Order: sequence, then structure tokens, then C-alpha cells
Amino acid sequence: MNVAGSRGLHALLVVAAAVAIAFLSTRFAVERDFSHARRGSLDAQSVALLKTLDAPVEVVSYASRDNGLRAQIADFIARYRRVKPGLRLAFVDPDADPGAMRERGINVDGELEIRYRERSERLTVLAERDFSNALRRLARGRERIVAFLAGDGERRIDGTANADFGQFGEGLARHGVRSVPLALGVQAEVPDNTDLLVIADPRLPLAPGVVAAVLAHLERGGNLLWLTEPGAEAGLERLAEALSVRRLDGLAVDGAGAALGIGDPSFVAIAAYPPHAVTAHFDLTTLFPQAVALGQLAGTRWDMKPLVRTGTQSWTETSPLPKAGETADTIRFDADAGELRGPLDIGFALARLSPSPARREQRAVVLGDADFLSNRFLGNGGNREFGQRVFDWLLDDDDLIEVAERGAPDRTLVLGRAGLGMIGFGFLIVLPLALLAVGGIIVWRRRRC
Repeated sequence: MNVAGSRGLHALLVVAAAVAIAFLSTRFAVERDFSHARRGSLDAQSVALLKTLDAPVEVVSYASRDNGLRAQIADFIARYRRVKPGLRLAFVDPDADPGAMRERGINVDGELEIRYRERSERLTVLAERDFSNALRRLARGRERIVAFLAGDGERRIDGTANADFGQFGEGLARHGVRSVPLALGVQAEVPDNTDLLVIADPRLPLAPGVVAAVLAHLERGGNLLWLTEPGAEAGLERLAEALSVRRLDGLAVDGAGAALGIGDPSFVAIAAYPPHAVTAHFDLTTLFPQAVALGQLAGTRWDMKPLVRTGTQSWTETSPLPKAGETADTIRFDADAGELRGPLDIGFALARLSPSPARREQRAVVLGDADFLSNRFLGNGGNREFGQRVFDWLLDDDDLIEVAERGAPDRTLVLGRAGLGMIGFGFLIVLPLALLAVGGIIVWRRRRC
């Protein structure tokens, strides 16, 4: 065989090998992650969770077309699809029908809705920890039962009025939580199958029998959420004593809200939270309209942790607030009137060893505001997610997946003044002189030739 024939045969074999490799790549997939700390792959806990899911998972992303979010989301979801190929991703453009998005409570561009077995969760943060934990909660089969005390003017979990919790109740249902009204005036005690009892701002004083049933539920080891507001305690003084909390006079006001464009100081915006399982990795701003500050009683049998705390520019305002149309400039801190300067606690998380035979951890939360979960204010900032986190913790759904930080090392270059000066000297003087010298040498050599 001559040289030309040998070269032709060699080229033909190369082409045939390339075609064979391309064909095999469509039948077999081999992937390797060579990034530092395997940043391009899922954590082992996420992989193990995906392998336990025996039903299709659908992800709907409400991301605009023109801001690059869709590519980021698709790349993120691709990590999960490598482990669970049946996972489906769909995009909905929120700009196409803004009204429909508002009705569904979509207010963050790129918000995700994860659907599994006719249940769903929403995420506003694109992170493996949050996504995997949402899947874990959706995968739990047992339906949780949350009883909302009713009959004394409480907020309705299925109500459509501005002060009711109807929109939040729909979110609980998507999480596999069944919310039921409970009128203890008719039923003598809280049912044993109740996972959580919620007292949502009763407007009328509770009857002694109702208070006794609530206290009995607490003494049996039942979990409790108490949402209170400035004003009367509605006959729940004994409950406050059992929980070792007291309501401070007046309402919490915060002058720092003006920097966020909040003209009413009685609307307290919280952007930083005390450390707790509820607030771990939570960095959204929440809005609490006209909240009451809480204090802690001595000699408590609970492990009490602050959950929501105002800033240093806050205080307890005991004077009447300006009426609509009046300026708020007249609100001033007055120590002589017994007002207390912040920081103020407007939420506590309580835990103790349950007195029930199960000996599990009993949990309770007391918040000095109910409006943040209402239909009117639920869409503000992180109100919805914060409320969901409170319910998750009270329903013992906080055994979350912790994904270790796997960032690349040495991503930050710190230079002092001397280092910056050397770099500037090199680029502005040394490099131009070097290029000038090289050019001069080239010109000199050409003239010699």
C-alpha cells in the first residue's frame, strides 16, 4: 500500500472511530465531577433522598425570559435530574400575566414551586439545602392536623377577609397540613390527634372552660402557637403564666423603618434574627404591623429562646398613635411614661421535655403579632416563609438536610497598599518599558539584515 492509500485508510479509521464514539455517547453516559470539593454535584444526603422518591417530581419556575435566571435555574435543576432523570422542569413567564401571578402569591422573580404527590412547596432561594429539605417535607406521608381555636373572634384559617389567614391556610394544605377550626365551647377538650393548637388573636375573652382545655393540652405535652396583639389578653393570663411570658404595655415601634421607606413606625421590619432552628439560613425581611413586645418571667420551666427581636431604635410606645393623615413625627420615646427602649423581643420559641409518656420535645411559640400572616400582609417580604418555618418547627419538621459549604478556596485576593503599588508600577512603567525595549531590538535586528 502506497503512502497516499495509507493516509486515506488512517483518516477513514479516525472518522469511523469518531462516529462510533458519538453513537455510544447517546447510549451510555459517563460523568465525572473534577471541581473542588465536588461543587458541581449534589451532597450525598440529597442523592440518598432522591433515591427514596417513588413518584414523579415536577418543578415550576416563575422566572422572566430576559434576565438570565432561567439558565441558572436549569443548571441547578440539572444536578437533580442526573440522579432522578424523571424530574420535570417547566417555566412560566410572570410578565405574561402579572395579575394571575399576584393572585397565586408569586412576588419573587425566579420563585420555584415543587410538586410531589399532589402536594407542593414554594422556594424563593436557589440553594441545595432549601430545595432538598422541601423535597423531604413533601415526601412525608402522614398528614398533620392543626387545630385553630374558633368561636371567640379569632382569625379564620379559611377566611377571605384582610385579617384572616385564608391564603396562608392554602399554603399549609399544599404542605400536607390539614387545618381545622376547633370550638372548645362545644367540645370539652383538644382532640388527642391534634399535632398543633393555634390561638390566633381572639377578640373576645375566652370562657374559663376553654382556657382550662388549652392548659390541659399544654400539660399533656401538646405543641402550641399563640399569636397575640396589643390590647386585652382575652382571658389568657393563665396561659401566659404557664408559658412564662408577659405582654409589655403599649406596642413596639421602630424608627429604623424610615430607612426602608416605611413611614409608619408601628410597622416593624426585621432583617436580622437571633440564632434558632426556625431562623437558620433565613435572610429575608419580615414585616410585623403593630406588634406587642414580650417579656420573660423568672422561674420558667421552658428553654426560652428569642425568635424575633427589634433593633436599637425601637421602644414600647404607650401613647396613642397619630390618626390617618396625621404626621408621625410626634412619636417620641418617653422614659417618664414607663416606655422601654429596645431591642425588644416580639417572639419567643419555647421547648422542654414533654410530660407525655412519649417523652419527646414539646414546643411552643408566642408571637406578639398576628397580622403578618393575614391575607393583607402575607405577601410582604419573607412573611410567608417565616410563618411556614414556624409551623415546620412546631410540627417537628425541622430535621433538615445540612449541606456542607463546598466553596473553592482562595477566592479572595487581599492586597495591601504596597502590593497594589507594585502592581501599578509593573503595569504602568515596567511593562511599557519592556515592550519598548523589545520593539527597539526587533527594529535594530531588521536594519542589520
